Amino acid sequence: MTNPSSPIRHELRAIAPYNAGLTLEEVRTKYHVDQVAKLGSNENPLGPSPTLRGLFPDIGELARLYPDPQGRALCARLAADFGVLRNQVVLGNGSEDLIAVICRSVVRPDDTMATLYPSFPLHEDYVTLMGGRIERVTVTEDLTIDMKALLAAIARRPRMLMFSNPMNPVGTWLTPDNLLKVITALDPGTLIVVDEAYAEYAAGEDYPSAVEMLKDSGCNWVVLRTFSKAYGLAGLRIGYGIVSDGDLCDFFNRARTPFNTNSIAQFSAMAALDDAHHLKRSVESTRLERERMGTALEAMGFRIAPSKCNFLFIDTGRTAAHLAEALLESGVIVKPWKQTGFETFIRVSIGSHEENDHFLWALKSYPK
Repeated sequence: MTNPSSPIRHELRAIAPYNAGLTLEEVRTKYHVDQVAKLGSNENPLGPSPTLRGLFPDIGELARLYPDPQGRALCARLAADFGVLRNQVVLGNGSEDLIAVICRSVVRPDDTMATLYPSFPLHEDYVTLMGGRIERVTVTEDLTIDMKALLAAIARRPRMLMFSNPMNPVGTWLTPDNLLKVITALDPGTLIVVDEAYAEYAAGEDYPSAVEMLKDSGCNWVVLRTFSKAYGLAGLRIGYGIVSDGDLCDFFNRARTPFNTNSIAQFSAMAALDDAHHLKRSVESTRLERERMGTALEAMGFRIAPSKCNFLFIDTGRTAAHLAEALLESGVIVKPWKQTGFETFIRVSIGSHEENDHFLWALKSYPK
């Protein structure tokens, strides 16, 4: 029952708690299992670059002093990598922090944000928190992006267009031709935010760099990236945004907290960028395991969305929450999807070879 004297805004009441899942220790304790395959949060099974292990033998000064509030060294490095100015880069406590910053900066009550659906829930939640409205563009029956519906939504001139490419949780993606159609259709009053959390896994001829395609578009845009996935730094919480111009980026910097990325995260991100070999190894191992997992699951009769990410979106044909609970009893953590219309799907991260075999064995133990 709602407390009539509660100070909480009604917009916040409309947001469900984030489905972060259980920790390894929680699963071991609750289900009495020793071996756990943690495949619910899209972490890199190889972890971060090995160079990080020797990077902080004495963290005294890094821990004692406030971090660089602008993250100048990291921003300069990222700007050089993307061919933009340093004042076009903004850092976040994970890219999800920047989603909140952008929504606080841009979304007004009753503004519309168009997004692909099913979506990363925080894309919708932070808009809802600001009093905005969501227009969902649902994937097609074959779990690919509905371009006709997406272009129709853009034609209605939303305040913001925000989506993941490749999509989270589905894994499908906009090709260069389709992203160009989106950019061409944009109204000058629409801010486009492309969340590229999984871009490192998707890179290739049929996957576009949104920064390169947006640079000369004349649009207001933000491209989000993270060190949590392919770089293996999920626990350090550091992400970044490349912004269309320095003036827009300056406003985002005003809207974030002054020291939102810590010194250890900033230094670790620099080290991760320097270890191209580890990134390549992480991506290649994930691609091989993703293909092996997909083949095995299809042989078992499951429908799977096309994916360029480090996860698979699987139609289980039953209530996914019940299956996820059953898998926990075998020491396997997956993410049951809870958004309306997709309650039979689970999102399964691509883990190590052993973790993936653990998942496949556990799944086979339960009749379809």
